[in-house]
Amino acid sequence: QLKLVESGGGLAQTGGSLRLSCEASGVNLRYYVIGWFRQIPGKEREVVSCISSDEIKYYSPSVDGRFAISRDDLKNVVSLQMDSLKPEDTAVYYCNADSEVGPGNYWGQGTQVTVSS
Repeated sequence: QLKLVESGGGLAQTGGSLRLSCEASGVNLRYYVIGWFRQIPGKEREVVSCISSDEIKYYSPSVDGRFAISRDDLKNVVSLQMDSLKPEDTAVYYCNADSEVGPGNYWGQGTQVTVSS
């Protein structure tokens, strides 16, 4: 069973940076698409960025150019570097792993990111 644990959230000022990490245990992430999602209370969860096993990356237009996703399959960690943060980036950020070779979709518990104006 794959378990995902996010870390690195916290409070940042506008224009600041945070680095989120998603650490997996139980299964190697090698054949998973890893995505970062975020959710504000009362709104639907939205995709922020994702990276495939062959490191094809996607960024939401709202974060493109400011966030950078990376993966280290040896360490079983996926990171999200968030720069030039804006108050509208405030949300709970979730890590998701979706298998590329069969069934399997997993979520972490989320980490709060708060950007003050």
